[in-house]
Amino acid sequence: MSVIDSVIDEAALWERLSQSRLNPLDPHWLGEMYSPSLSAALRAALSEQLGLMAGRGWPVIASLIERHGPSPDLVHAAGLCHQEPARDWLLGQLRQNKVANSQAASRHADPALLDALQCWGAALTVNELTPILQAPSQTMRLTGLRLLRFKAHQLDAQALLSLCAPCLEDWRDPVTIAAIRLLQRRDDPSISEALAKIGRQGSEASAQAALKALGCIATPHSRALLQELADQLLPGERQRQAMRQLEQQLDG
Repeated sequence: MSVIDSVIDEAALWERLSQSRLNPLDPHWLGEMYSPSLSAALRAALSEQLGLMAGRGWPVIASLIERHGPSPDLVHAAGLCHQEPARDWLLGQLRQNKVANSQAASRHADPALLDALQCWGAALTVNELTPILQAPSQTMRLTGLRLLRFKAHQLDAQALLSLCAPCLEDWRDPVTIAAIRLLQRRDDPSISEALAKIGRQGSEASAQAALKALGCIATPHSRALLQELADQLLPGERQRQAMRQLEQQLDG
């Protein structure tokens, strides 16, 4: 096939995809059109359409993976289809990679694989989540926190705090704030204490997030901590935030 023919074929495929709402696509047709020789954007679009087809799309995705290997677009489609066999395959890939790279599992984890597993975070073990949350990469830690959202309800407060500890101590605000927002769903005193510590010692952005989280928790213990912070913090935005959170609870 010439370069010109290839461009024409891709243009025709894009045109067909654009008409999918009026003329629904067939998963087997999508599978036949998929090829590693297509542009990355077109492969991603075809794979995404298969993923959105849920149970109808997974058998075709599985066939394409067997034929072409677990490319990032097909891994993404496997996660997007939300099928239990797809979950089992994704978990199998993660555990296979962990065994193969047992000395540094988090460094070798495939970001596309972890992203695809996000809605299945509850199926991961604490031992599988730990190296992801301890990885030095900001992207990896944020992905680990998204996975942990689905696992958190299975863990007691101490286990949850232990998993989040590297992220709470991270110097990067996006990581710390993501961990704070996950923890604010719990009303355990130990979590409130950890948030109050950040309100005192964290960066300005993370302290503001921690003080708001204490306000959201809204237990007698969290209110007592906010009162303590309002009394002890030096005049400034942190103290004002602590006072605002207290006032909102009293007004409520």
